[in-house]
Amino acid sequence: MRRGLPLSFLATLIGILLLGTGLASAHQDHASPVVGQVYVNDNTAPVNTIAAFNRHADGTLTPLPGSPFATGGAGTGAGIGSQGALQETANGRYLLAVDAGSNQISVLRIGPGGGLDPVSTAGSGGNKPVSIAIHRRLVYVANAGAGDSNYTGFRLHHGVLYPIPASTFSLPDTASPGDVLFNSTGTNLVGVEVGGTQLSTSKIDSFAVGDDGRLTPAPNSPFPAQGLGPFGSEFRPTNPSQLFVSNAHGGTGAGTVSAFQVAGDGTLSSIGASPFPDHQTAPCWVEISHDGRFLFTVNTAVQTISRYFITRDGELVLLGSTPMQGTKLGPEDARLSPDGSTLWVVDTGAAAVSGFRVDGGNLNELSSSPTPLPAGATAFGIVVN
Repeated sequence: MRRGLPLSFLATLIGILLLGTGLASAHQDHASPVVGQVYVNDNTAPVNTIAAFNRHADGTLTPLPGSPFATGGAGTGAGIGSQGALQETANGRYLLAVDAGSNQISVLRIGPGGGLDPVSTAGSGGNKPVSIAIHRRLVYVANAGAGDSNYTGFRLHHGVLYPIPASTFSLPDTASPGDVLFNSTGTNLVGVEVGGTQLSTSKIDSFAVGDDGRLTPAPNSPFPAQGLGPFGSEFRPTNPSQLFVSNAHGGTGAGTVSAFQVAGDGTLSSIGASPFPDHQTAPCWVEISHDGRFLFTVNTAVQTISRYFITRDGELVLLGSTPMQGTKLGPEDARLSPDGSTLWVVDTGAAAVSGFRVDGGNLNELSSSPTPLPAGATAFGIVVN
């Protein structure tokens, strides 16, 4: 059932709309053509918003009229580390955002010019939703809050999320899930348990996905992570049976990325000499080029992005690390543009977005980077279209 926005949000919404109109008018005469949009989950409290930017051919970002857009739920107003807190449906019609402060998922319709209209909200099925996985109409949410941490499934129909009965898979309070994702065929789903300070709590949950949308755990799941703090995850776009997971908590200069082969039943097996070092600190967020040749991982603690070449068999060859401009950025989630020409990174510490030109396995930061986010943003999650 579609739900309207609570009346208590009205005054805050008016302020948001007035702010967005002012920002947009300052940039409406930008000369470079618009080639797409960038959206960021601001995680603001009490009203959560999505910052929306026009993405120009010269790499600059300018706020859309009306940005930031209210989701209909609440953020926490404090930083949350996870991957996939904002997702776009494959048909480009909707954005799905976690509202971690109100235990909800919001669905917003993307208009012809990139503007957003709230459509519905739904309870996340647990406490503190942090990540969303989408395959066609099938949606899974990772809830990270103690006491009700789980993965819960939904069907998306005309912008409304309907819970799948008996789909919830409960997690221990020590799990602290950081990401949940489908492979490209929707036949497997993986979630990472970042855990605490012990390797015994660093795990990877792996499932086969049934025709009814429910999950069957792989034999021996959860699997031990190959390093402390498994975090960002990505299936190879050109091979749905290859999975890559960053290991964030190995210590100074000891970051690694793991590579796994995923069987049809979800069983994970290590590829080659995995895990592969990046010689950086806290590799957390992972993105892979659309042609499946290069992997980028964001090293949050040292503000660099490591670059790997991916061999045909799924082994990683470190190409180097690219430093980021600015200080105290706190870089987190990253997303490539649809044509793969630019990489965009959410800078939670600086409330900004950084952008890079992509040339194969090389990155060059844009002269206009970073771009500020709205005041009060404690952002996580990014979509580029």
